Amino acid sequence: MRDEKNTLNPNAVRKVVIAGGGTAGWMTAAALSVDLADAGVEIELIESPEIGAIGVGEATVPFIHLFNKMLGIDQADFMKQCNATFKLGIEFINWGNLNESYFHSFAHFGPNFKDVSFYHMYLRQAELMAAKGVETVLEDSNVGAVAARNNRFRHPQTVEKSGLPSHFYAFHFDATLYASYLRDFATQRGVRHVSGRIIDVEQNPENGFIRSVRLQDGREFEADLFVDCTGLYGLLIEKVLKSPYEEWSHWLPCDRAVAVPSARVEAPVPYTKSTAEKSGWRWRIPLQHRTGNGMVYSGAFAESDDAVEAKLLDVLDGKALASPRRLRFTPGRRREVWVKNCVSIGLASGFLEPLESTNIHLVQSSILKLLSYFPDKNFAQAEIDAFNADMQKEIEQIRDFIILHYKVTGREDTPFWKYCKYMAVPDTLQRRIDMFKPHGRLFVKPDEFFNYNSWLSVMHGQGLRANGLVPQLDRLTDQEVLAYFEAFNGRVRSVVGAMPLHGDYLHAFAGASEQTPVPAFGEL
Repeated sequence: MRDEKNTLNPNAVRKVVIAGGGTAGWMTAAALSVDLADAGVEIELIESPEIGAIGVGEATVPFIHLFNKMLGIDQADFMKQCNATFKLGIEFINWGNLNESYFHSFAHFGPNFKDVSFYHMYLRQAELMAAKGVETVLEDSNVGAVAARNNRFRHPQTVEKSGLPSHFYAFHFDATLYASYLRDFATQRGVRHVSGRIIDVEQNPENGFIRSVRLQDGREFEADLFVDCTGLYGLLIEKVLKSPYEEWSHWLPCDRAVAVPSARVEAPVPYTKSTAEKSGWRWRIPLQHRTGNGMVYSGAFAESDDAVEAKLLDVLDGKALASPRRLRFTPGRRREVWVKNCVSIGLASGFLEPLESTNIHLVQSSILKLLSYFPDKNFAQAEIDAFNADMQKEIEQIRDFIILHYKVTGREDTPFWKYCKYMAVPDTLQRRIDMFKPHGRLFVKPDEFFNYNSWLSVMHGQGLRANGLVPQLDRLTDQEVLAYFEAFNGRVRSVVGAMPLHGDYLHAFAGASEQTPVPAFGEL
């Protein structure tokens, strides 16, 4: 991958070593191989065959389209090779209250009308319909949620012609197969794959920069830039460079997980299912060839690890395809994810539970930010500080959104849920909740990852309600409000009714071979 262009800049980074493989490592390698293709940069990825990859999730968010597009990946091929299904959002069961559910869709709700926001019109409609004894459901005005509830899917280009807001979508896929897919992609573009275990790290005695890593077999690898993708262990960023870890367990009390794949017993649905349990929650992720299942829970509140595992096995839809795998983690973030000449990406940089499928996103976002701030050998501290500030801002915004699911609940039936309901939360989140309560006002900045529609879906779905209506509603008559929803929701039903079943569409677009083996898995 060396090129004469790089010789024009004597300070240019000539070599990058990625420590660790898995999904994070191979996403990083693939992206660098594309973005630095003409820069004359050598890229090596060192992966130990003794260390199994945890993986960072089989469910994703729509940001993955941007990443895959940058790589030039064909969607149908990617889905077929990774046994992927489409994902329109997440169904949350028993979160706000027992025996209740709601849907967090990636799609937008309806447009404003006469400068009155959609949600405030909805609140008025709900009030008018309640007087008639009719219950309204917010997600009836969301094409993604209605499609998911009816197990339907079609690519959004055809939906936009109806005048409805586009239904954004993501994927469920096999994380191990995705890592293998990107490994092949990266190595075909010149990335060198090194098998071995790092046992020693040499630093420059003058400035503490990492000079080289040494493997168990004695081989030594020097580089200008090191990327730590060693997962929760944080070999370079923590063990060597001592970047401190900021723990968030007081806000996110879940610190353990158990996962197991099961046989698929029905056609896959286009959404993830998240069911709140006594001391945490349970996921169900449909793939083409199997179903991913797991429990995320608090060790401080759970009866025992064995009891949680037994519960998970008891509720599987199909036969377990492997022994359950347990994991312990500490929610939080690395205080500095880039230190000297080392950038940590993935679980080495921090851990947020997979409630909203954000871990793969954070890996991809870190990679794209690294490319934006890609250094030379001077490693300007101002650029490193800017990168760290950007990553801190993003992970803290996502943290607040995840905490919202626990904090805003009507449940007090177990010690875990009672703790969550009454716990103090970050000021940034509390201000947003306090702002919503009087009149349902919600202000989300354009650069926030979770947009207005996501915050609204979860706040309303968890049971948070406005105490009053905004005065702008006086611009509309009651009949105008009712007519708006009758027309808009009717178009939603009509469009969804014309969509094919998700399983049929999936099979025609990217059906994987029935002979695809079930590999080792990694849900988180």
